[in-house]
Amino acid sequence: MKLKIRIKRVYDDYSKEDGFRVLVDRLWPRGVSKERAKVGLWLKSIAPSTELRQWFDHDPEKWEEFQKRYHAELKDLKEEVESLREHAKKQTVTLLFAAKDQKINHAVALKNYLEGKA
Repeated sequence: MKLKIRIKRVYDDYSKEDGFRVLVDRLWPRGVSKERAKVGLWLKSIAPSTELRQWFDHDPEKWEEFQKRYHAELKDLKEEVESLREHAKKQTVTLLFAAKDQKINHAVALKNYLEGKA
C-alpha cells in the first residue's frame, strides 16, 4: 500500500490537502502559534538526536552520512515510525519542519525512511 506523505515547512500556510499534520521537530518553531500551526501531533521523539543535528548543521556535504545516521536512530523508534506509517496508510500525512532548506533536512530523510527508500 502506497503511503500518502507530504513535507512542508511549519511556517507555510495551512492547506486542506495537508491532511494530518505532524510536527517532527524536537523544539517548537519560533514565532508560530499552536492555532496557526494546526498540528495534529507533535512527535518530538522522532526528530534526530541533538548530537546528530549539531553534527550535521545542514551541511550539504554531510547529507548522505546524516541520512544513514538518522535512519539508524529511527530503527530504535519502531513505535513512532509504525504510528506514522499507519496514519499515512489511512490519510495524507504532512510532516512539518522548521528548517530553511526544503531539500536537505530531517523531514526529507524521515519521509524516505517511512517510504522504504532508506
